[in-house]
Amino acid sequence: MLLRLLFAPVTGITWIAGQLQERVDSEMNVKENLQKQLLALQLAFDMGDVPEAEFEEQEEELLLEIQELEDLENLEQQAEAE
Repeated sequence: MLLRLLFAPVTGITWIAGQLQERVDSEMNVKENLQKQLLALQLAFDMGDVPEAEFEEQEEELLLEIQELEDLENLEQQAEAE
């Protein structure tokens, strides 16, 4: 019981680190999926399967989502540095 109380701060920090790692991993997967969607869209446009107007609209949406994720990552890194 006493050891458990002594190690509680370490256990808590370890748990927080694990949660942060899971979040980073899930965000990286989301970012990778968005980049794959963007590549697939580009290929479809190059092959003539997607009209230019539709391509531009979908490309802008995907790029904005990727930018939002990158901005969030930067904010988290700044918060960790402080």
